[in-house]
Amino acid sequence: MPNEKLEQEKQNLNRRTFIGAVVGIGAGAVLASCQKAFVDRAPDGPLLKAGLIGCGERGTGAAQQFLKAGSHLQITALGDVLPDRLALSRQILAKKSKQDIKDDHCFVGFDAYKKVLETDVDVVLLATPPHFRPVHFDAAIDAKKHCFIEKPVAVDAPGVRSILASGQKAAAYNLCVVAGTQRRHHRTYKATYERVSQGAIGQIVGARARWNQGQVWYAPRKKKWSDMEAMLRDWCNWRWLAGDHIVEQHVHNLDTALWFTGMNPTKAVGSGGRVQRVTGDQYDFFNVQFSYPNGGILESMCRQIDGCDTDISEYVVGSKGYTNCENTIFDFDGKIVWRYEERGQEPGRTKSTGYDLEHVDFVTAIRNNEPINEAEHVAQSTLTAIMGRTAAYTGKVVTWDDMMDSNERLGPTDYAMGPVPMKVEIPVPGTAANVASHART
Repeated sequence: MPNEKLEQEKQNLNRRTFIGAVVGIGAGAVLASCQKAFVDRAPDGPLLKAGLIGCGERGTGAAQQFLKAGSHLQITALGDVLPDRLALSRQILAKKSKQDIKDDHCFVGFDAYKKVLETDVDVVLLATPPHFRPVHFDAAIDAKKHCFIEKPVAVDAPGVRSILASGQKAAAYNLCVVAGTQRRHHRTYKATYERVSQGAIGQIVGARARWNQGQVWYAPRKKKWSDMEAMLRDWCNWRWLAGDHIVEQHVHNLDTALWFTGMNPTKAVGSGGRVQRVTGDQYDFFNVQFSYPNGGILESMCRQIDGCDTDISEYVVGSKGYTNCENTIFDFDGKIVWRYEERGQEPGRTKSTGYDLEHVDFVTAIRNNEPINEAEHVAQSTLTAIMGRTAAYTGKVVTWDDMMDSNERLGPTDYAMGPVPMKVEIPVPGTAANVASHART
């Protein structure tokens, strides 16, 4: 890290930011290297057939990453609501990954997921807009399929509770469930977490999580599109489909904070607003302070506004120092105490990302009959994001128990291409109707 970067982070992350007058304990610079030769591919084994449910860019990417995780892996079924999305995904997988997916294994419609599950797939990759994840996951577990579930896993509290229940069923069936919170599979994060869990920064007292970037993609409505089609094609800008970007995107940073601290927050207070978006009903920015049960705080910020500074990062602070979670541990003077240095990379091989390694871990767990089940942690991270969203929307202090008990459900109950019987409103903090709509019932 350049010296100016270190100085900036020292100023941003000094002990006053998180813990008042904690006395930092310097540890001396000790650069350490991981001596293990990491595995970039899963072990060989019998053919695993996978079905992709949700054929957009992320779903198609997940399918490609699954295919390169090891040998004897195939995508044999596709399902999506939009036929052009399915056709493009099929074309990409044929051209780039040599996958010949038969016509009678390509399904279009809101019930396409059921038809994929009726084929002879062993594995399903769930990558539709997050609103549909709880129903699809539950059906996949009932069908006894191993699941890769893209984050976030729900857009509301009832959806989170469904994911938790389905995850318990998966455990009972000895099924693997791997989530798209890929930092947990990235070796640099894992190595840093191991150091922190062994006390490298002392007692955990607080954290900071940020995802600040420019405006994301959007799809202006075309006259020929119905309400439903217009929303589906612009899904990342609609609360009922995406959960707002604090849930859909910032969940990565919040998940890292929950993982490293080992705590779920007890309450949240926050703010947010909309200044730039031209479609949908979401906010452009959120600032939320979460409280931990030990008295520490998680300071959260996410923004999607063009022309502003970018910052995608996580920091966790302890009584002896702090870490960027990704690869470095610092003392309170900004001096590097430990930095990850990878060894064992195969010559000439492209370095694997967390997106790759989550699938390597997924296939490895299946073939070794050592099930991974990440449903609970990704559900808790998703609920944390929903809690922050609710605090910003309402202007009220929101507790973890409030969210666990909430019956607020986002979106329609019937799915068809046509009108969507929803009143579209931008949340206004402090208004009686908005506060009531998010209250416990």
